[in-house]
Amino acid sequence: MALASSSEPELAPRNVALIPGYNEGPRIGIVVRAALEHLPVIVVDDGSSDDTAARAREAGATVIEQRPNQGKGAALRAGFRRAIDAGYDAVLTLDADGQHDPTEIPRFLEAWAVEPSPDLVIGRRNFRAMPPMRRLSNELGGRAFSWAVGRPIPDNQSGYRLVSRRLMEATLGSDEGGFEFEVEMITTCIRLGGMIAWVPIRTIYAGEPSHIRPLAHLRSFIRIVRQARREIRSPLG
Repeated sequence: MALASSSEPELAPRNVALIPGYNEGPRIGIVVRAALEHLPVIVVDDGSSDDTAARAREAGATVIEQRPNQGKGAALRAGFRRAIDAGYDAVLTLDADGQHDPTEIPRFLEAWAVEPSPDLVIGRRNFRAMPPMRRLSNELGGRAFSWAVGRPIPDNQSGYRLVSRRLMEATLGSDEGGFEFEVEMITTCIRLGGMIAWVPIRTIYAGEPSHIRPLAHLRSFIRIVRQARREIRSPLG
């Protein structure tokens, strides 16, 4: 008589797409529907004054409404908390404005499926396909941040990435509100000893107005680079 196995069947990882959005009513539905072809979707409406939340729900997303507007970093952490509470193993983050192609989601899932799994998979953009000023700022910023953390980081501001549950939990104490949170996330991953993987992604610019204020962005980036340098040099507390 055969003995029954005492081991439980291994469950497939549970992943979810997370889309922060601010006044993206005209575009959010298209992005949500495309992402749903691959993963369930959480949208964090970060204090929009338009119909972003309603359009996201109509498209099939679970929606968190964050009031007032608190910035992309805060929106991502709100989504991380929801994903952690729901038992997800990883979150795939992408922007609501159409600059990330949801058909590329399988690339991230494949990169994360290796053993050992990386804690962070970042979509690497082709800087040569960017408008000249964005190309220059990304190239210079990449060199500065790579120097700060002591290793090559080809694209530190890409918002198209997959984040493990362990790294999500490690970032919840951050108080960075804007894009700085995504840069800080890389520093946190390195200090945890986590592995970072890269996948090539399309670089899409369709002429939408940017929310970035250049001078404020530069000041914030210099601050986050200095902070990264200090943290990488100091022992992990």
